[in-house]
Formats: sequence, C-alpha cells, structure tokens
Amino acid sequence: MSRGTTTSPSSRTYSLAEAGLLEAEAPSGAVLGVERSVTARRWVWRAADARTGLAIAQRLEVPELVGRLLAARGVGVEAAADFLEPRLRALMPDPSCMRDMDLAAARLAQAVRSGERVAVFADYDADGACAGALMLRVLRDLGVPATHYVPDRIKEGYGPNAPAIAALCDAGAGLIVCVDCGISAHQALDAARGRADVVVLDHHKAEGPPPAILATVNPNRLDCDSGLRGLCAAAVCFMAAVALHRTLRKSGFFSDRAEPPLLELLDLVATATVCDVMPLTGLNRALVSQGLRVMARRGRPGIAALLEVAGVKDAPSAHSLGFGLGPRINASGRIGESNLALRLLLEDDPLEARAMAERLDITNRRRQEVEAEVMGTALSMAERGMAAGHPVLLICGEGWHPGVVGIVAGRVKERFNRPALVAGVADGLAKGSGRSVPGLDLGAAIIAARQAGLLETGGGHAMAAGFSFRAERQEAVHAFLNERLAEATTLPDAAALVVEGTLSVAAANNLLAAQIGRLAPFGTGNEEPLFAIRHARVVRADRVGKEGATIRLFLEGEGGGRLKAICFRAKEGPLAELLLNARGRPLHLCGTLRAESWNGEVSTSLHVQDAAPA
Repeated sequence: MSRGTTTSPSSRTYSLAEAGLLEAEAPSGAVLGVERSVTARRWVWRAADARTGLAIAQRLEVPELVGRLLAARGVGVEAAADFLEPRLRALMPDPSCMRDMDLAAARLAQAVRSGERVAVFADYDADGACAGALMLRVLRDLGVPATHYVPDRIKEGYGPNAPAIAALCDAGAGLIVCVDCGISAHQALDAARGRADVVVLDHHKAEGPPPAILATVNPNRLDCDSGLRGLCAAAVCFMAAVALHRTLRKSGFFSDRAEPPLLELLDLVATATVCDVMPLTGLNRALVSQGLRVMARRGRPGIAALLEVAGVKDAPSAHSLGFGLGPRINASGRIGESNLALRLLLEDDPLEARAMAERLDITNRRRQEVEAEVMGTALSMAERGMAAGHPVLLICGEGWHPGVVGIVAGRVKERFNRPALVAGVADGLAKGSGRSVPGLDLGAAIIAARQAGLLETGGGHAMAAGFSFRAERQEAVHAFLNERLAEATTLPDAAALVVEGTLSVAAANNLLAAQIGRLAPFGTGNEEPLFAIRHARVVRADRVGKEGATIRLFLEGEGGGRLKAICFRAKEGPLAELLLNARGRPLHLCGTLRAESWNGEVSTSLHVQDAAPA
C-alpha cells in the first residue's frame, strides 16, 4: 500500500501504514491481544473492505485513511461525497412523502391565514422542547397567536391527557398540535372532538391505527412508507414547516411579505436529533451538519446561553449537544419546571436567557445528586440480575425519582450490555424508562407487554421506552420481557469495543485527528472512530474538575512522542484505579482522538474509554 507523500507539515497525509491500520487488513484475534480489558471488554477489529476504501480515496482525492473509515461504516463509493459533505439540497425528501403531511400543512396554513389561536402540546424531553420551540417559532413568525403546554412528568405523565386537552379547548384553541407525542393518545385526544382540530407530529413507534384526528404525521406509523423512520420529532416538525411554507407560497401568502428563513431553525433540529440518539446518517446527517453551522453563529439567545453555562467555547459539535446541552434541557422535565427548557429556547432577551440557562444548570446539578442516590443500589440489583441469568434487567425501587430512572437505565445498559429498565415505585405503581442495545427492539416489546395487559402504559422506539405497571405484576412483566428479548442472553457481559486500528503515541497527532474529524458529526450510526494506542507510559495522572470525576493524563510513547489524554466519568472503578496507579508502566489505551483548540492553540488529545496492561 502506498505511503502518503510529503509536501509541507500542514498538507501531508498519513498512509495506513503510518496510522497503524495495516493490522486491520486481515483481522485475526483481539486487537493487541486484549481479550479482557480492565473493564472486562474485548477489543475487536472493525471489518472494512480495503478495496472500497481505496476506491473512495481515489474518487474523492481524500487520504486513504478517510476512505478506509468510510468503507468501514458501510459507505459506498457513490455515497461517499454526500457523506463527507452532506447537503440538504441533495438529501432532503419531499415532505409529502410522509402520510398526512399535506393534510397537516393545509390545516396549519388555514390557521395562519385566519389568525386562529393554536396550542402546541409538547413533550418534556429535549426532543419535545426543541420540537415545541420550533413549531411555536414557525407559527409566531407567521403571525399566529400560538401558545404551548408541557405536561408535568410527576402529576400528568407522558403525552396528552384529557384534562389538559380540554383546558386548551376552553382557552380558545381551534387547532392543537401535539409534538413528540400523541401517536397512542387515542382517548386523551377524544377530549378535543367537536371542539378543536388536532394534528400530531410524532416519531414514536405506533401500535395500531393512528388516533381519530385530522392528521397524524409520523414516519413510524404502520402505514407510512416514507422510509424516514430514523427522524426525531423536531425533524418531523421541520419538514412540516417546509410543507406549510410551500402551501402558503403557492397561495400567494408571501407575495407581500418576507418569508421567514427556515434554515435558521436547524440548530433546534440538530440538538433534538443528537439528544434523542437518532442515527447520524442520511438526512439526519445533513440536518445536524447544517444545524451545527447555524448554532456556531450563536444567534438564538437560549442556545447561546446554554452553550455558555455548559462551558462550550469553541464551535459546537455533536458531543457538545449530547453531553453539554442535552442534560440541561432534559433536566427541566426530569425534576424541574417542565416547560422551562422550551421557554428558554424561545427567549429573545439574552439576559433573561442567561438567567434561565443558569436555572437549568442548577437543576441539572440537582438531578445528578438525585441520580447518584439511585445509581449504586440499581447497579447492585443489576449485578444480581446478571448472576440469575436474566436477558433483561428490570429494576424497581420504592420512592426512586421518575425523572432520573431513564438515565440510570442507560448506565445499567452500558455496564452490563443488556436491555435495562428502571422504575420508581409510588402508591403501588411502578413508573420507569428503559434503554436497549443495538439489534433488540425494546419499544416493540413494551408495546406488546401493554397489549398483553401487563402494563398500564407503555411505548417508545427501538432503543428507548417508557412504561408503568402495578407493582405486584413485576415478576410477570419481567418474565414477559425476558421471553420477548431472550436473544440478549447471547450477548457478552460487556459490549466489545470496536477498534479501527492501532497507533503509536507519536502517530496520534493533529494531522491524524484532523483527517478523522472529516467524518464528523459522530453519533449513532456513525460512531466516532476508536483507536488503540499501544505501549503508552503514563508520565502523570491527576484528577481535575469540580467533582474530581475526570482524570487527566500525560503519555509518552515507547519510540518517542507525547500525548495528552483525558478520561471522563472516572470517579471510581477499575479503569480509574489503573490510570491513576500506572505511572511508568506501559498500557494499551483505547479511545477517540480529537483536535481541540484552546487560546488559539490546536492540540490533539486521546479521550480514553478503556485500558489494559501492555
């Protein structure tokens, strides 16, 4: 395989040999022989078609490393250009491909032309807040007196409820738009019958015919063949906004007024797509890429304030959204004011936005404290479930706050590589959330359990679901889910780490990180490449951050070179213990490489996910 040519330090590219990726040409055994790391995971090679990678590199005139990484993600030669430079113009479908979209657009246009009062009923999570803010902004920019309603997680639970819908009708709403909810709210939406029209813009998995309302736009409804099942609700709302503007444009509505720019709403769509863990491929990739460009301008005071309190100083990335903005937006619905995040995203006053963002930040810290109170007990119960051989981990605790059970379920899933459901019990009712592993559809299993009469409520999508059941039915619910998701017993006790290749410390530099960064934004469906750094010696390791849960490392390579590294969420456990006590000892480290800017200086660091003694 040819080596990269050298012209100048800023323009040269690494060949696969220099990057250490030749070993992945014919994968055999575990990467660097790591069958069981310090976190009990096996390091495995990501399979890649070398010929396709080389063809991509030659066709697009990009480094061979970039071609290989694209091929490893299943990107073909013809699709590679759109993957590297995703453009809405090339990837945006006609919104009318979604069932009921034209009906929804026509009804929204009628409300715009008549100045009708519209109410937006939004879910309380990040997708719901972003979807609600997007629809309200679209309607208000068109002169519609639109109001909003976000239910209280504790008092009302998820989705529309009859008293709230009736109250919106009483307040004069002639049209109710439900965003990120409503696909299964048949009875609740009946409260609007004869009083207001209802349009649902949702993405959750359907379990039967849609509600008997004017329009239900949902790529996951059973009779929708749009092929857009991976969209979040905010993306569905964006497409509805495009359809609405098109309908108004055809009727001449914009002949004497400016048409509001819809692309400026993509910061909301990007945030929701990443925070709701949607696949970053195809249309989603274009929406997030463009949305990050919009966000970088910091033109929305609410988003700008959130970035500031989250400490995001550089251009935002998908990582910024998932770990900076998402937890703070979600904190509103988990343990705070359910509509605070939505109001922040609509706020135009920078000073007021800053104050609201700080309130969300405080709420998020309180959420972390509540979460920590539940986490230890939940992990111990999960260990017992693993020892008993359960394919699904169903964990319940008296008095556990329903606002944190979803996060705890995610941590349990990550730790044990099993579908995990965590619920808090109050007054004999268990209410909770679940998270699944790739390939096992938790949403479908929850819906089946509800249809079997085991659950009071239940719904979701493949990777996440919400539910409630009478506490005395816990064993029956657990048995049902164990049978439905029995394939989980074939999974290893810890998810394998899929590695692209091995690197020396010296090879992990700015040039290589920049090449890897061409595949961003990273997320579900386009995972950030993992590399194994071989024979790194820890020169220094210390704890940093307010809680000391982050470990900062300085590494030296066997053949020279230095590299900074950082390990988040390392307050305790075997990984933290190894990193802090490995001074002078050689380690194999596995993580992601990122080129980061600080005070005008660009440097590359390794974000450590795992380690093993060399």
